[in-house]
Amino acid sequence: MTSHEIRQAFLDFFKSKGHLIVPSAPLVAKNDPTLMFNNSGMAQFKDFFLGNGTPPSKRIADTQKCLRVSGKHNDLEDVGFDTYHHTMFEMLGNWSFGDYFKKEALEWSWELLTGIYKLPKDRIYVSVFKGDEKDGVPFDQEAWDIWKAILGGEERIILGNKKDNFWEMGDVGPCGPCSEIHIDLRDQAEVDVKPGKELVNADHPQVVEIWNNVFMQFERKADGSLITLPAKHVDTGMGFERLCMAIQGKQSNYDTDIFQNTIQVIEKMCGKKYGVSGTLNTSDYTDIAMRVIADHLRAVSFAIADGQLPSNAKAGYVIRRILRRAIRYGYSYLGFTEPFMSQLVPVLAEQFKNVFPELKSQEEFVTRVVLEEEKSFLRTLELGIKRFESLSPTGGVIDGNIVFELSDTYGFPVDLTALLAKEKGYKIDEAGYEKALAEQKNRSRQDAAKEATDWVEISEGGDFEFLGYYTLEATAQLIKYRKVKTKAGEEYHIVLDRTPFYAEMGGQVGDTGTLEVMSDERKVINIVDTKKENDLFIHISRDKNLDELLIAPHSSLIAKVDAHRRQNIMRNHTATHLMLAAMRRVLGTHIVQKGSYQNDEVTRFDFSHFAKVTDEELSQIETIVNAKIRENVALKTHVNIPIDDAIKMGATATFGEKYGDFVRVVEFDPNFSVELCGGTHVPATGEIALFKFISEGSVSAGVRRVEAVTGEKALELLNDELRITNTLRDMFKGQKDVVKAVEGLLAEKAALQKRIEALENEKLAQVKDALLTQVTSANGISSLVARVEVPNADALKSLVYQLKEQSQAPFYIVLGTVLGGKPQLAVMLSDDLVAQGKHAGNIVKELAKEVKGGGGGQPFFATAGGSDASGLDAALAKAKGIL
Repeated sequence: MTSHEIRQAFLDFFKSKGHLIVPSAPLVAKNDPTLMFNNSGMAQFKDFFLGNGTPPSKRIADTQKCLRVSGKHNDLEDVGFDTYHHTMFEMLGNWSFGDYFKKEALEWSWELLTGIYKLPKDRIYVSVFKGDEKDGVPFDQEAWDIWKAILGGEERIILGNKKDNFWEMGDVGPCGPCSEIHIDLRDQAEVDVKPGKELVNADHPQVVEIWNNVFMQFERKADGSLITLPAKHVDTGMGFERLCMAIQGKQSNYDTDIFQNTIQVIEKMCGKKYGVSGTLNTSDYTDIAMRVIADHLRAVSFAIADGQLPSNAKAGYVIRRILRRAIRYGYSYLGFTEPFMSQLVPVLAEQFKNVFPELKSQEEFVTRVVLEEEKSFLRTLELGIKRFESLSPTGGVIDGNIVFELSDTYGFPVDLTALLAKEKGYKIDEAGYEKALAEQKNRSRQDAAKEATDWVEISEGGDFEFLGYYTLEATAQLIKYRKVKTKAGEEYHIVLDRTPFYAEMGGQVGDTGTLEVMSDERKVINIVDTKKENDLFIHISRDKNLDELLIAPHSSLIAKVDAHRRQNIMRNHTATHLMLAAMRRVLGTHIVQKGSYQNDEVTRFDFSHFAKVTDEELSQIETIVNAKIRENVALKTHVNIPIDDAIKMGATATFGEKYGDFVRVVEFDPNFSVELCGGTHVPATGEIALFKFISEGSVSAGVRRVEAVTGEKALELLNDELRITNTLRDMFKGQKDVVKAVEGLLAEKAALQKRIEALENEKLAQVKDALLTQVTSANGISSLVARVEVPNADALKSLVYQLKEQSQAPFYIVLGTVLGGKPQLAVMLSDDLVAQGKHAGNIVKELAKEVKGGGGGQPFFATAGGSDASGLDAALAKAKGIL
């Protein structure tokens, strides 16, 4: 059975038992202060277990995306080093909310595993809770009796302690005794030596737990006490990855089709093979790196798709940490020096498009987020690792100041440095690191205090007046200024008694423009931004040496806002109001602004919504907005009205803004858009001209982001798209439907690619057959040394392995080829030659000297490359006599 078939069989089975099948909750936990991420199948149903809500059905089943990387359930550092731990995993689960209990749950689990999935009954072991005196929970006699009846005896029943058989999702919350189901996947020869019962919960990679039936009877309180829940419930969880391993007869989770799809792509990208020494190998860092990447890709991609962007805080930091761990392993052990994780996102999205479609629907967005994270980290990773490799720590402990340097200079999180240190047998001085960090923070505070000079008072000012709602030019008096040093250089901060310059607030950027000094000689100060600080409108200039000009006596200044830029900003701000009103009509009244940004190029808008906005919905929103633009609705403002009156008018407040008792209300049609707003707007909607979305995606849990352009930018966008369309039409002359023509071209390309691959395989088979006729025998050893023509290194390796399958042991195979002007060698030895002490890696190193290269590998198989193709024949000649 494929993984898709296994998953569907589970859901179909429980649907037949009267269960409602529900979709997975997002990875990111919502409305639960005890969780960053959903770490179990039952997390989304917690309120039902606590009696705080009513489930849609008393019987529910699903497959839930889970993440365990922080808090009590932290599997991160195990991932990659064994074959069964994961960060993100799927949990198949069935629940009973006050309906059936232990008998039905255990009998159905046995029926599904042995009746539907056909797992061998004699390889299954079960455990029951033996009780805990401290918590006052007795031995689970009921579960014991049920299993005894199902199994026909007690031989495969195990008593479990609180650690293994009392399930709790965290320090507080629902909990209860559980009954685990384990399966022994070892070879019969191993089973004959040691029964699986002795290896249950012993961390054996092939004697694993696959299902846990939790009987939710209690709630753990903050003081550690247990209280009985209002009703008895069943919460079961079956690890999907382990289940697939058992059903598909694989040695590890990573051998199943869940991960092999990704691992095979990684192999092609890096040119290395997975599992060369067996897929249970836990010391080969090539294999470890591939497992880390295949696992972490899932965690990162689905977390971003579910709304959690990588960041430096809380849940965002966890995702960034996972991603950077994968990047570091790819860089260190697979040779990836350019972004690679982002290239794998489409592979994953395609694989899960019918299970978790949210990733496929946001494929481009997630890819972009991962790509930017990779670029950022890779820029510093190489330098940081070189710095780390140069260390020779005294006593095996890396000084805290060095750990801080790696963090501060190279962007290494302290846990990454600890991981690198662990691999070399070092430790880090955590106390010294914390001290260095504290000292740096103190220096930053001191430096910040020195950056700005004191204000230079020029004149006394009365009440400040903002004129920017009505004019873009005004005379003003200089009140004061100061100089500020920033990373960008020195700035002058200028305060006037009145100004038409809008200071950045509420998502609208600050104005730019000029201040003209009215003196004997006209002089202009360029203003690059306007900020608000403690109710001061600060005009920022990066012009040099302004002190004399500002101190010199003059009658006044003329403040001029960049009119063209401001006009575009106002278009975008007004369009944002229209867009919000249209969204509430199309998507629902739950839409609330969570953030916004308007400059002269784009409007960016964040809003509460738990699903991707579809193309159809975006089109509907665009249509409504553009209709309002064509109506040329006039702006109406209500100034200094009581906030209660504004709310009664239907005004929509902006997230994160603080409002006084009296507010300003901006209205475009009282039945359409009424908002509390201090920003600037066009006098009528017709001045926006045109509105067009350019992107939609997720920002964080439950928050979506759209970007749109208006006016000239929208027209440029449409013209660009029209140019592309016209170019395609020119390229496909005579084709009425350009889209179909492109689709046909892509299909033709795919067909040709398949044909090329088929021809290459046919040619490789012919080469193999020809080589088999060249095998010679000496001293009882079959030998084949030959120069071949193959298209790539993978083909050379494949050819060697094919020859191995058809060679009589003991055998010795050496093949050489030239690829892209570079010589390549491959050596294969039979196991009996290896047992005699022969080593393919040592042989290939010796041969590589002839082509000015080097190489290595396993005792039975090794490869080498070089720079001198002219020495290949000499290398092959040496190979003939080397044994």
